[in-house]
Amino acid sequence: MRQIIFNEWKSITRDRTIFFVVVLFLLSLGFVTYSNILKNRVQIESHHVAHNHIRSQWDNMEPTNPHGAAHFGTFAFKPVSILSSIDEGINSVTGNVLQLEGHTQNELTYSEATQSLNISKFGKLKPSLLLQMVIPLFLIFISFNAVSKEKENGRIRILLQQGISLKQLVLSKSLAYWVVGLLLLSFTILVQFIFSAQNLDRDILLRLILLFSAYSIYYFIIVSLSVYLSSRLNNQTGALAGMVSVWIIWTILIPKLTGNFAEKVYPLPSRIDFVNAMREDRSKGIDGHSPSNEREEELKKTILTKYEVDSLSQLPINFDGLVMQADEEYGNMVWDKHFGNNYNILLEQKKLQQLSGFLNPFSALQNLSMGSSGSDLYHHLAFLEDVETYRRGFIKELNDKHAYGGSKTGEWDWKADQEFFRSIADYSYISPSFDTIYQSYFFDFLWLWLWIGLVLGLIFFTKISDITI
Repeated sequence: MRQIIFNEWKSITRDRTIFFVVVLFLLSLGFVTYSNILKNRVQIESHHVAHNHIRSQWDNMEPTNPHGAAHFGTFAFKPVSILSSIDEGINSVTGNVLQLEGHTQNELTYSEATQSLNISKFGKLKPSLLLQMVIPLFLIFISFNAVSKEKENGRIRILLQQGISLKQLVLSKSLAYWVVGLLLLSFTILVQFIFSAQNLDRDILLRLILLFSAYSIYYFIIVSLSVYLSSRLNNQTGALAGMVSVWIIWTILIPKLTGNFAEKVYPLPSRIDFVNAMREDRSKGIDGHSPSNEREEELKKTILTKYEVDSLSQLPINFDGLVMQADEEYGNMVWDKHFGNNYNILLEQKKLQQLSGFLNPFSALQNLSMGSSGSDLYHHLAFLEDVETYRRGFIKELNDKHAYGGSKTGEWDWKADQEFFRSIADYSYISPSFDTIYQSYFFDFLWLWLWIGLVLGLIFFTKISDITI
């Protein structure tokens, strides 16, 4: 087997076309990865500058009414993982800036897709596009005739007579071409490692290992299946057509069908219906018969009874602040109902899409690539939920200050001092750990290993009598 692998490598290196294409891929992967690393650095730095500027404005705010400050609000920036330079995932379409203010929960804005003029069907050039679609196709084109050419020139008879089995021949050639894919993959990871060394930690290293493992397994599946078809089919054209068909089914057809099926099984409400339902619950109450004016009257009675007074003017606190917070908490319930329902639908769609990895290893690869790069749905929802938790605490501090800070009901000109605003904690976010990600993508990794078992099973159970020599 070693000799066959060595001879195959010599054949590859002597082929000038393959050699120049490999060099071209190395240069392309190096350039694209490095340029995306630089882009990430610029984005991270711009977020850092903008965050410091906004916090400086907040800390240096002149004495202001807390409710006015709640409308002024603040901003949160979705963190950029250094590994998103390899796979941006959904980050380019979800936005990265979120305004935090009272009475409303805003959506992320300033997505790259809405601002870029260079929009194409496949999106911009990035390492994941090359690693997931182009390089597997290249591996197919250099391996589709690995055994069929030996059959056509009669050399396979000599090899078999020398004592090597058919399965050893197929496996040896598969390993030889697999190394080409590993070379391209390793170079990409090396570029990422070198130019991001100052930001590497245990979590990032584990994610890189997962990323490398996922792509390595997928490349082996592609190459070994290509070589296997080369051994089973009678001519090179049939082997090439068969593997290209597999590539099209895996990378284009099944993902599209799976996405459409998931949307049919777990449909999201239309934007118009969603907005109308939110507005309806806000005005009339979640139960349909508790409008805001009635909720305010009930709160008024409760507070007057609690403080044993007859009118709002007799209260030692500011009732307006209590009303603001009560409205905020009610709005949170509406948000939890509707946005929470949408999040659950998205998660169900994601799980269904992950199950398709049983039929399509490309789907499992995409999931693992985005997950390890921190650019998947799970990371996105984790950020939204975390920042919403902060927003609620942030607004509550302002409303409580308005209610219990020393003003009386109706005193809208009352102002909190600068020291109070500086005391409010700044927002910081810690991304989910590698352990969390691995648990979320356990089945994707399992599907890849099952596919390896399937392909190896095909190879090891193939007999000479099964092929035409």
